[in-house]
Amino acid sequence: MLILGNVSDMKAAPALLEHAGRMRYLLGDKGYDADRLRRLARDAGEVPVIPGRRNRKRVIRYDKDRYRSRHLIENAFCRLKDFRRVHTRYDKLAANFLSAVALATAIAFWL
Repeated sequence: MLILGNVSDMKAAPALLEHAGRMRYLLGDKGYDADRLRRLARDAGEVPVIPGRRNRKRVIRYDKDRYRSRHLIENAFCRLKDFRRVHTRYDKLAANFLSAVALATAIAFWL
């Protein structure tokens, strides 16, 4: 699923979760701290592992051990952005861009 670059992650998150399928845990950083997203995850049977923002009135409890593994996701995106074509998105068509991402993924993680 490809989302426009000027759309916030919080607006795109519900559509992304629909396409993601069944999962046990939903990992996210503080940018995904919203009661609506937490409720959506719990309704789908997922456990949200998202820390609360500093200015939240109620402290959010989350699994800190699971949250530590989120760096693997960040590392994967960082490795994909080593490919200039993916990082700057030269391709205008979504199909071409997703093909470039697939090629970069194959090269970065398979070879």
